[in-house]
Order: sequence, then structure tokens, then C-alpha cells
Amino acid sequence: MEHCNPLLAGNKGGKKFITIGEIMLRLTPPNYEKIRMASNFEASYGGSEANIALALANLGVDSTFFTVVPNNSLGKSAVRWLRSNDVHCTPVILATMDEVPSHRLGTYYLETGYGIRASKVTYDRKHSAITEYDFSKLDLDALLDGFDWLHLSGITPAVAPNCAKLIMDCLKVARAKNMIISFDGNFRSRLWTWEEARDFCTQCLPYIDVLMGIEPYHLWKDENDHSKGDWKDGVPMQPSYEQQDEIFRAFVERYPNLKCIGRHVRYAHSGSENSLKAFMWYDGHTFESKLFTFNILDRVGGGDAFASGLIYAMMHDYKPMDMINFAVASSVIKHTIHGDANITDDVASIRNLMNMNYDIKR
Repeated sequence: MEHCNPLLAGNKGGKKFITIGEIMLRLTPPNYEKIRMASNFEASYGGSEANIALALANLGVDSTFFTVVPNNSLGKSAVRWLRSNDVHCTPVILATMDEVPSHRLGTYYLETGYGIRASKVTYDRKHSAITEYDFSKLDLDALLDGFDWLHLSGITPAVAPNCAKLIMDCLKVARAKNMIISFDGNFRSRLWTWEEARDFCTQCLPYIDVLMGIEPYHLWKDENDHSKGDWKDGVPMQPSYEQQDEIFRAFVERYPNLKCIGRHVRYAHSGSENSLKAFMWYDGHTFESKLFTFNILDRVGGGDAFASGLIYAMMHDYKPMDMINFAVASSVIKHTIHGDANITDDVASIRNLMNMNYDIKR
């Protein structure tokens, strides 16, 4: 299963991981109810970067999460949830009302889809603690000191200007420290526009080693040639192998710093049944995973589980096909778990799933 991983060459282990983002309170009506019908809500915590920290910690990776939460019961409860899953939270800032006037934890409401009815997310995260905190007083060099791998996403810079500056500053500091940097675009149309997301990601691309989640907006900004071939209007959501190979090669030609690019492809048969596969560019080649078809208990966090699975496989020097199949299998298993994060400490179960005899459809 192991091979010589060029990304980790010269890096002693590459396994001390940190990620930065917002953790939110998630409120979900039980039994697939719609919000307008609900008389009570199930409470849990989630957020893209927090989900990845949780998943990796459960798989045994030394995983740290940085965020800002209000210094109240909600903020402390969110941190307690992370710590209960072995995520290191020493850098987390419990902000006072003087530091974050609104003094609130971001929240989102999830209507879980069923059958032909899709899931629906409603955000309530404006003026949350992380969006009001003054990061100019934060020592980023000290925050990232001693870590080998930094993971960021396109969600955090979308929530507020101070967060966008934080992410860009972190990229620069991490690059100066020669850390491995992974980035998941995670476009959220409720937080910013396609153009805003594309423009910010364009600034990020020169700093990134591992790029994930190539979605339709994930093109660099270039008024002359950002449109290319038959993907001129965006990256296809369900590309052929040949289309995806062309897209990967165009990215790497423009940004030779990219060592790995991975994206999963979803086929939604209904709100309750999906299929997943993935493509990955690595070491000069494009790889296509197996196709998995499965029933859904909870779809939220499926992309984060893919990202954490890919990071784990890379950290543990899996062969390329094992890397991409492990990542997809991690996402499939997450769809069977309530909550945002892939809370499983059973690597063997993920390996068993990825080794099952599924047919690749090209």
C-alpha cells in the first residue's frame, strides 16, 4: 500500500496537522422534518475545517484546530466537542464581549432531504465571533510553528473581510515555513458570488500544494484565456476522464507548485441515494477512482470526509490509486453517520470498503 510520496520528500513525517476556520452550532429538525414543521431541533457542531480536524484526529493524526468562539457556554461546548474527539484546541481563542461585540457562535439550520426532496441549509452566522475578531494582533508565525501541514478552505474567507485577510496571511506564512498546504474551494453561493470566489482562489493558487474541490468557479482570473476548450463556462460537474485530465493539466501548467489535485464527482439519483467517484492528478498522471453507490443517512460533510481521507492517505504514503479510493470510501462512510464529521477510528473498515469490487464507469 505504501510508496515514496514526492510531496512528503524532505519533510520529517509531514503528520502534524493544523486547520483554521469557523465551527458552528448545527440545528436539525428530527425525522426529516422541514423547519416550518419542527417543534424541536437536534443540536450538534460542525464546519468544514472542524470536520476535517475531527476526522483526522479520529484516525490517529496529530490534529489541531484554530478558531475564535465567544467565551460563553455555546463557545465552550463547541470546543469541548472537539477535544472529546482528540482534536488539540490550545490555540482556540475564547473571545470576550470587548473583543467580539456580538458575542455569538455562528449557527446553521439543516433540513435533511429525503427521496426527491433535497436537503436545505439556512445560515445564521453574520457577526459571529470569528467575523468580528481583530486578527492583526495574532502572531501567525507562532500559531503555525511546529506544524507540517496546513489545511484551509474557501468558506472561511467568504464569511468576512477579516477572515479573508487571515487566510491569505496564513498562506504566505505557511509557504515561508515550507509547510504542506492543502486548500478546498468549497464554494458557498449564500456567502459570496462566483466572481468573488474565483478572484480570491486565483490569489491562493500559487501557494497551494494540494488542491481539492474543483467546482465550476474554480478557474483562475485571466481576462484573456481563463476560458479553455469545452470547459469554457466552468469545470464540468460530471466530467469524463478525458475532460478532467485536460483540466488538471491546464491547472498544473499554470501553477506548477500544485503537487496533487483531487475532486469528487457526485451523481444524485435522489435525496436518499447517490453515487460517488473521484479524479486525482498526482505525480504527472490523472487517476480515476471506483464508483460507489449508497444510501444516505446524512450527506453534510461528505466533501470534508473526502478531503480528510485524501490527506490521511497522502500522509501515510498510500499508492495513488489507493489514495483516491480511500478518499472516496471515507466520504461514502460519512454519508452513513449523523452529524457533520466522519467520526470513525476504524481505518480497516475504510480499506475494506475501498477494496470491494465496484466497477469504474468511464
